[in-house]
Amino acid sequence: MTATLGVLGSLVLVVLFGSVVPVVPTGAAVSGAAALAAHQHPVTVVLVVIAGAIGAYAGDLATYGMLGWGGERLARRLHWLRGRQRVGRMTARVREELVSTLLVSRLIPGGRIPVLLAAALSGLTWRRFALADAPASLLWSVLYAAIGVLGRAIFPEPWQSVVAAILLVVLVSQGLSWLARRRALPGEPPVAP
Repeated sequence: MTATLGVLGSLVLVVLFGSVVPVVPTGAAVSGAAALAAHQHPVTVVLVVIAGAIGAYAGDLATYGMLGWGGERLARRLHWLRGRQRVGRMTARVREELVSTLLVSRLIPGGRIPVLLAAALSGLTWRRFALADAPASLLWSVLYAAIGVLGRAIFPEPWQSVVAAILLVVLVSQGLSWLARRRALPGEPPVAP
């Protein structure tokens, strides 16, 4: 049991770190952990979902706090404020469909930070963000854990299901990234939905 808690604690930290530093493949970490948990004891998949959601939620709160503090300076540095129409569209979408926008932004590689920045620039209160991000983080964790469990159902060996889950996550995220690039207007960088 102590080993399981250590692994779950490590998963929380990996997902939290990946939520703040978006180069860490957090979805693959949750999928791989769920695949291993499903091979060992299926009930622990629920604990993997909870650990992934806690890490994602804590990381999102930290990132939102940092962007709320220095978001406008960051937007100017990234030249986002030059495309006011693009920023306006994103902030309007954030205000209208907050939970779904947060969830989709987690699924698109590089989509979460622009959406969190748009939320911070739109003046979204900390409380409203925190309430909306909880279900988005949980749904994200459930989705990636389901990918891992699906890998476990198909492959007999734990290592095979972990590799399959990670490959599926990479393929899906690259596909979504490709679609986002195709939907972008000519001369305009892709924006998360």
